[in-house]
Amino acid sequence: MRKLIQAVLAAAAVIGGLPSTAAAAEFDQGRVVSSTHAVLPWRERPDVENRILEQRLNELLPTLMEEADLDMWLVIAREYAEDPVYFSLVPQPSFAARRTTMLVFFRGPDGLEKLSVNRYPLGGPYATGWSGGNLDEQWTALGELVADKNPQRIGVNVSTHWPVADGLTHGLYERLMAALPASLHDRVVPAEDLVIRWLETRSDEELALYPHIVGIARQVISEAFSTEVITPGATTTEDIAWYIHERFLELQLPIWFHPDVNLQRQGDDCGEDSPFCGGQGTVMPGDVLHTDVGICYMKLCTDTQEMAYVPRLGEEEVPKGLITAMAKGNQWQDGLTGAYKTGRSGNDILARSLKAAKRRGLIASTYTHPLGVFGHAPGPTIGMWDNQGDTPIRGDWPLHPNTVYAIEGNIKAPVPEWGGQYVQIKLEQDAVFDGERVIYLAGRQTVWHLVR
Repeated sequence: MRKLIQAVLAAAAVIGGLPSTAAAAEFDQGRVVSSTHAVLPWRERPDVENRILEQRLNELLPTLMEEADLDMWLVIAREYAEDPVYFSLVPQPSFAARRTTMLVFFRGPDGLEKLSVNRYPLGGPYATGWSGGNLDEQWTALGELVADKNPQRIGVNVSTHWPVADGLTHGLYERLMAALPASLHDRVVPAEDLVIRWLETRSDEELALYPHIVGIARQVISEAFSTEVITPGATTTEDIAWYIHERFLELQLPIWFHPDVNLQRQGDDCGEDSPFCGGQGTVMPGDVLHTDVGICYMKLCTDTQEMAYVPRLGEEEVPKGLITAMAKGNQWQDGLTGAYKTGRSGNDILARSLKAAKRRGLIASTYTHPLGVFGHAPGPTIGMWDNQGDTPIRGDWPLHPNTVYAIEGNIKAPVPEWGGQYVQIKLEQDAVFDGERVIYLAGRQTVWHLVR
């Protein structure tokens, strides 16, 4: 087991820029082109995921429960109607909450107890609080267990504003309240804050793995934006999207949305007020390409957008206007990440980033979101594509250390070589906020992919 973890962490180190000198140099220039990105076979992944789960339960969850002022947390789910948080809490391999699964976390005098009240025992890292019997006996056992622990604040997953924290169905809530003694009813409170903090916070081992995972996503984009995949005049944007889709399937990596590929070209209508520029079609010389891809591996999701240029006959380099536009996109990123500070709300960070963009004379839009177990994870919303003002509730959530974000947005810039027509640079790179600074997990795009 230790050797397996060491191998995975070693692979993560490779993505940090440690392969051959040539590969490291191209990584430093904002591209990932090496083919050294190892992917574990399906059967070897549960050992790594379960070790990380135990670390999170033992080291992270007690702190977060104390922060949320909860003595007990109940996560109750039924088969094929699982609570959104459920799979982040159970050992792998696991395909469903069999029948009705009850997880009980109790912060007592001897530390955190992790119990299952299940028809089928889960096994480690959960001790069995009850097993076997029928459904009525299971609910009775849960009520007795809770009463015996006598917690003062019992968190359950109900929420008005956060879907990931609203996983306890109405039917299960009614059964829970019927099973609990009446004296405990007023101790049942929403576990909303705990759910968000659990899902948004990354452990040390997860942060060791994350660069490798993001590097895989960037690697496949580099493959897709090359002449190995693209034949100008023949290949369509949908062909490229399906190449990316099928390449991830070959690597046994689930995608959480079908890749998007679109193009912009001279003569297109891309106004200053257009929310998004680009369309579908056959790739031609002189086109600007954009893709948006997302994968999940080791219970960690990515979300990445990059840009490419298809040179015209006789062109050796990207036009200077497009190089300048890319640099402006990087300036927008710097303005956004420079506003990150522990405790600031997503709305505050958005306002500061937009001011920074205005000072630089940028036409910018910011719609950045957290990453983790989900691609659109809970945490501070930092703008939305259709709302560049305050986002109620989600935008008010404060920034915490050891959280990961898709630094997502776009800028528009005129291209002299296109007669002053705007090009939209749509960028999205994954980064961690460590409490002091924002660090890109596998670098960021600073130079164009050149399809030649």
